[in-house]
Order: sequence, then structure tokens, then C-alpha cells
Amino acid sequence: MAGIDIEGLATVYPNGVRAVDGLDLTVADGEFFALLGPSGCGKTTLLRTIAGLESATEGSVRIDSTDVTRLEPGKRGVAMVFQDYALFPHMNVSENITYPLKVRRVAAATRASVAEKTGDELSLQGLLERRPGQLSGGQQQRVALARAIASEGKVLLLDEPLSNLDARLRLEARTFLKKLQKDLGITTVFVTHDQAEALALADRIAVMQSGKLRQLGSPREVFARPANTFVANFIGSTPMNLLPGTVASDGVSIAGGSLPAATGSVPSGAEVTVGVRPEYLTLSTGDVSGPAVRGSVVVAENLGTQSLVTVDCDGTLIGVTVPEEDEPSPGTPVVLTASEQRVLLYDKESGELLARQPAVV
Repeated sequence: MAGIDIEGLATVYPNGVRAVDGLDLTVADGEFFALLGPSGCGKTTLLRTIAGLESATEGSVRIDSTDVTRLEPGKRGVAMVFQDYALFPHMNVSENITYPLKVRRVAAATRASVAEKTGDELSLQGLLERRPGQLSGGQQQRVALARAIASEGKVLLLDEPLSNLDARLRLEARTFLKKLQKDLGITTVFVTHDQAEALALADRIAVMQSGKLRQLGSPREVFARPANTFVANFIGSTPMNLLPGTVASDGVSIAGGSLPAATGSVPSGAEVTVGVRPEYLTLSTGDVSGPAVRGSVVVAENLGTQSLVTVDCDGTLIGVTVPEEDEPSPGTPVVLTASEQRVLLYDKESGELLARQPAVV
């Protein structure tokens, strides 16, 4: 296997758009690494530049300590699974799996053995003679993965391979993909715009915006301590509350109340953006002691095992999640509290995180 080292990488299109803009990144040997961001952020361009399908304008790409920046895709030791799987419709499953070996003039008997072995590993038994049009979406995905594995690349590149699957099959494929990657131990770079996929699959996540890296960290770090309001907005199945506040001596004043916060060197009286996830707020219907925000329930949305409750606090709407059995009725007076380590302060102008603390574990 092999690690990936990217230094000062830029990919600039003829129209002047910097799809990847001066990016530095290291992917460890054997790591499952996710590139996450909205459409147009540059994540697929970065993946294709690693693969050699796009040319780097500036900087370098090294795989297994070898500079591959100017090498052809076939000489980089990478295997890629495309969003649409890119299977050959006129070939059967066995021929699709072993096509990279055929290009390298590997003997037919060896190719057949590899097809059978790889097919067994990916639960494709009995399907080797079928063509892609006779397969389900999940089966086509596994064929594309089998072809990538059979090519024996040092690095596996995945370009949104789950996006064409329905919701139930996507969950099953996600579990299968994570187990497969761990079993193989292959360095994997996974592109997705779905933050739930990235949080579930990756060892580390790089969140991108406009060709730049906005945060790099473990799923827990990126979720619990977004480095800026862009990441805070993007990560999480329920949006993070980002609210105007003022630093006080005992925390932060917000929505007619207050919450505890580690203010560090931020001076008292400074205006900030306060970030706190709905999952990290506690809703009570009785009296509480200490810093709190009071309001009344506007609406409750059923999320299955939880409900997302929207609370009007002195004209500011704040979201909080509660267990389904504790869902309050609209109009109910409630009190919101949070622990100090869960309340984040962001610079009002730049949106960058202030008063940094150790990551919550």
C-alpha cells in the first residue's frame, strides 16, 4: 500500500477558475480518507488530479514517496471507481473485472482465476457471465469495486460511488465498503457531498470550499468542533445553531439569556457568533439553576427516534433535539442549557473559531 502527499497543488481551468487552489494534504498509508464539500468545491477535480485524469497546474502529487505529478494515469498505481461505475456494456462481469489485466496482457487463465477470486470476495458468485444491463445498481457497484481491486493499485480512488443507489441500498453498501477497505488495508480516498457518508466511513475528513481546505480532522473533531461557520453549517444532519451573542464575564449573552462558554482571550463585550448543535442542548420544562436561555416551543419535527424542537427565545429561533417520548407541545415554556465545552464562539466577521479548546472525546 502507499500514502499520498500533496503539496501546493493547484488545478486551474482554461477559463481561469482555480478548481483546486494551493492545497496541501497528506493521506496516510492504509487510511480511509474522505473529501467532503458541496457541489463545485473542487473535491472531484482533486481526486481526478491525483489519478492523473486532470493535469496539475502547480504543486506536486506523490504516491508511495514517488512524484507522479506528470505521470500518465496508468503508471501511477491507482485504481478508480467512478460515480456511474463506467462498466463496459458489451462485456460480461468477468471481462469487466479483468479488463485492466487484459490491457497489461495478463494470460487468460490468470484473468479467469482473478475474476473468480475477486467475484467471490465481493459476493458476485453466479453473476460473472451476466452483462451490466442485467445487474442491479448495487451489483454494478460491486463489479466496479472488483475491477478496481483486481487492478492491484496501491491507492483506491472513489468518486461518489454510492450516489446512484437508493437509500436502503446505500446504507448496506456503506457498511460493505467500510468492511472491504479495512480487510484490504488499501489507502482509499473517497469523494462525497453527503456528510453522513463521510462521518460514517472516514478515518479523517477534509472539508473543501471553493478549491480550498476549510478543515481537516477526524469525524468526531469535524462534527464536535467545526473550525469555522462554513463547516458548522455543512456538517450535521440537523443544522448547528449559529446565533448572535455578546461575550460576558461568565460566558456569552444570547437570545435574552446566557450560556456558559470558554471565552479565552476574547474580551468581555465583544460581539461573536455563538455555535451550539441541537444535539448538545438540553431542554427542560421546569426551573434550572445557572446560565440558561428561556423560550417557548414553536414546532416539533419528528426525526424517528428523536424530535427536532424549534424554540422561540426572545425572537431568536433555536433548534434542540429531544427523545421522541419527550417531545413538547407547541407553546410549552421551556429552558435550554448546555455544557461549557459544547458552546463554541466564532469571529463575527471571518467566521473562524475563537477560544479553542481540546477536542471533545
